[in-house]
Amino acid sequence: MNVIELIKIDPYSATPKYTQLASSIITAVESGVLRKDDVLPSINELSASLEISRDTAEKGYRHLKKIGVLDSVPGKGFFIASKVQKKRHKILLLFNKLSAHKKILYDAFVAALDPESQIDFYIYNNDFNLFKKILLERLDQYSYYVLITHFLEGDPPVQELVEQIPKDKLIMLDKKMPFMEPDMGYSAVYERFEEDIRGALQAALPRIKNYRRLVLIFPDKSYYPQEIICGFKKFCEETGFEYDIFPNTKFVQIQTGDVYITVMEDDLVRLIEIAKDRQLVTGKDIGVISYNETPIKRIILSGITTISTDFIAMGKEAAALISEGKKALIPVPFKIHLRDSL
Repeated sequence: MNVIELIKIDPYSATPKYTQLASSIITAVESGVLRKDDVLPSINELSASLEISRDTAEKGYRHLKKIGVLDSVPGKGFFIASKVQKKRHKILLLFNKLSAHKKILYDAFVAALDPESQIDFYIYNNDFNLFKKILLERLDQYSYYVLITHFLEGDPPVQELVEQIPKDKLIMLDKKMPFMEPDMGYSAVYERFEEDIRGALQAALPRIKNYRRLVLIFPDKSYYPQEIICGFKKFCEETGFEYDIFPNTKFVQIQTGDVYITVMEDDLVRLIEIAKDRQLVTGKDIGVISYNETPIKRIILSGITTISTDFIAMGKEAAALISEGKKALIPVPFKIHLRDSL
């Protein structure tokens, strides 16, 4: 038996290669292809045959030894130590991108799951065609499909694609699809984009009243939902604030007395640079609010005010749906973190 052929390393997967290596061996043991006392290739053989580093091969074997699947004896090498229990869950996790706040979500999700769960993690870079390719090639291979569906293409045919996944295996993250009505058996842990921005700005109203105009910087080609714009406009109209919406900071004439709300990190950086060059004091001359809470924003400019969903709660709730075998539509709390930039 050629054990090397049993090990599958997917170069497109965001799952670490050592984890893919370990998962392939565990799958072979679960299926009975590999049995107790079967000898495995050396680290050098793995590295050369799979075109991975020695460190990666060694890390994969170290993980397998830690969980009791492998053992080693000088002169004999590595061998299967025992049978393994069938994994409780095999999960396909598909993110549109990996950013600071998405990493918070990922870490919370993984930490809350049963440690024996297998997670195959892919990133499709907001590209619907890549999302479709990854998903269609892996239908019927997982016990759960956990998906974030944010695309740059506008309104691609997502529904007809995800409906190929059984409802009891599908969990949507961050965004609930319009066809997912209560009592239809779907599961999602999601933001309510329009209501969330209105509520967050309302909570910040005592500080916002110190300014004249609100400016939302929202890219033309953005994976962020248009509901954010609707909620922003409604808040301004309800409170009587002047407002403008621009696609990026290049089109904005920064003015004293304005509050700037950015959804993209690049626009936040450029806004801070412009304010610094013009010697504008954030929290006094201009206000700055950024989407998505991350640790670094607590420090920049003595603290950037953020409006953000609770990504830790989102990850934990999604893991609970899997661990408890539940189906539910769960909105996640959305908060404003008031700091010196406003």
